[in-house]
Amino acid sequence: MKRLYYNNNENTRRNRYMMKRIVTMTLLILMHLEATDSHPGRLPDLQMPDNGLHFGLIQAYKDYRIVATHFRTDKNELRYILANPVAYNALQKGQKVMPEGSIVVKIGWSVKKMPLFPAALEADKLQRIEFMVKEPKKFDADGDHWGYARFVKKGDTFIPWNKGTKGCISCHASARENDFLFTRKQSLDR
Repeated sequence: MKRLYYNNNENTRRNRYMMKRIVTMTLLILMHLEATDSHPGRLPDLQMPDNGLHFGLIQAYKDYRIVATHFRTDKNELRYILANPVAYNALQKGQKVMPEGSIVVKIGWSVKKMPLFPAALEADKLQRIEFMVKEPKKFDADGDHWGYARFVKKGDTFIPWNKGTKGCISCHASARENDFLFTRKQSLDR
């Protein structure tokens, strides 16, 4: 009976070869995932055509803190207002003017009656994600220093709002005395 065995040098060569193949395959898979942008939960690579703000700028928005909720009667839409740490800290302190780097995100949802409590409404379908970025060196529409972006839900993805940011700028001008924000942090002490 013939005895089969491998010497240590042959095992070492085979192990190295297998490790190289595993590493190469892993890198190829990761490169493919990155190229196809198939990461779940990742915002699409979109930008506003008139000011260049990228949707990905707020990639971490799910980790931002909720500062307020609003209900838009004209749109029958529930909105959650979130702030990045820079904006949240300023709102928490009651600052009148937001510091550079502040980001405020509005997420709009259609509403439906709650199945277990029909006298109440709850968020139903995501309609839009909008955000404002305070960058005085880059944005200065009539002294506001905010860049605006609105991405609306279309099917399973988002598209930039086809009316651009002029509507955002003119609407927010009515809140000039509040640093162009409609929102202040809602307090539990009220």
